[in-house]
Amino acid sequence: MKGPLVIVGDALLDIDLEGTASRLAPDAPVPVLDGLVEHPRPGGAGLAARMAAREGHEVVLVTALGTDDAGDRVERLLRADGVRVVRLPFDGPTSVKKRVLGSGQPLLRLDSGGEPGTVLGVPDEVRRVLTGAAAVLVADYGRGVTASPELRELLTSLPGRTPVVWDPHPRGSEPVPGVRVVTPNAAEVAQLCDRLGIAAHPGASTLAAVGQQAEALVRHWRVQAVAVTLGAGGALLSYGRGTPVVAPAPEVHAIDPCGAGDRFAVTLALRLAEGTVVTEAVQDAVVTAAHYVAAGGPSSIAPDQGAERRASDAPTSVDDLVRSVTARGGVVAATGGCFDLLHAGHVATLRAARRLGDCLVVCLNSDASVRRLKGPSRPLVPADDRVRVLEALECVDAVVVFDEDTPVETLRRIRPHVWAKGGDYAGTDVPESAVLAEWGGQAVALPYLEGRSTTRLVRAVNRTVNEKESTR
Repeated sequence: MKGPLVIVGDALLDIDLEGTASRLAPDAPVPVLDGLVEHPRPGGAGLAARMAAREGHEVVLVTALGTDDAGDRVERLLRADGVRVVRLPFDGPTSVKKRVLGSGQPLLRLDSGGEPGTVLGVPDEVRRVLTGAAAVLVADYGRGVTASPELRELLTSLPGRTPVVWDPHPRGSEPVPGVRVVTPNAAEVAQLCDRLGIAAHPGASTLAAVGQQAEALVRHWRVQAVAVTLGAGGALLSYGRGTPVVAPAPEVHAIDPCGAGDRFAVTLALRLAEGTVVTEAVQDAVVTAAHYVAAGGPSSIAPDQGAERRASDAPTSVDDLVRSVTARGGVVAATGGCFDLLHAGHVATLRAARRLGDCLVVCLNSDASVRRLKGPSRPLVPADDRVRVLEALECVDAVVVFDEDTPVETLRRIRPHVWAKGGDYAGTDVPESAVLAEWGGQAVALPYLEGRSTTRLVRAVNRTVNEKESTR
């Protein structure tokens, strides 16, 4: 990526007050929270900046913060993450959103400083930052940044080669003309279209209505495309004409969707900065947002005690998933193998393994590892493709590739509660049993689906080819 990701928008201070909810109050049917701990983090455009910085990207945040303690706190948190903060002169307060959570479940939100302010000018530094950007993400939270005429003029005049992603807000300003992609969610589309008098066909299905409204918004805003996020339904991408593209989301279990829209928009902007075409960038953004909420949403990004960590130390999605499941008392199941030419036996084993826990992590042999185990003619399918096939299965929550002959070190990293092997190990010692015992895990053997194996498939194919060759 040549240049930083520049994020322009309203930064907030988000605070999670989290405790353990194990009993009800004697005088009212409400939970009592014990052991309250405060976790502050940047919110709004600040959360988007933190996400990108934790991945190792150069990030500049152009934002308006109040001259108050909350504003200074947001800036300190961001700078600790390596984000360069450019503050706009602003006459409003810093917005603070405080969530109260019991055992990870949001119970209540308390907001303060919600009055929008006015940006009192745009420093020359902002023009220099925007000119050197690899991509620009506008994170509009309706607090006044995107209403600045000077800033809007600068965004409108950006060269066509600079992709601009605009994440809108019903109380915010309209995107400037020429934006590459606008990313409202379905509820925001409904509100925006209602305000603009844009109606879908009376008999249209929900998806058809969203498509018609997105197409109308492309024309109204004079932007290149609108990608409507649909939660578990993925995203619908419209170019204002022709058939829209729907990018489906993987099925995940999510308790806290907070920040999913920011995760989608950040990934989209980064992929466009790398030169990815819009349809592929939207699909990548959908998958990344799904993994983000599955990993626990905001809790997957370390709170302030870890704010000094750099992106190179940030956990992967597999680590986030395992941490999230374990934190809520769930069971992590894992299995492993080459999974070269996925067949019915593989699927039966994977489904059975998934039923042993609340998530399933597949430890996959790398190409080099498969060659050492199976010979120089294998694998038939490269690791990247094997990962994609496995991730497409509803019973698989995450895949991690290992390069050693055995997944022992990977198991030490993820520490599953259960390690499942195929039924051909029944009654024998599973090689990984000893390492599972280090943390009290259990290795088990699963029923074997007779007659299914990749080796048999390869032999059958070779036999068929040879028979055809001999008849020529």
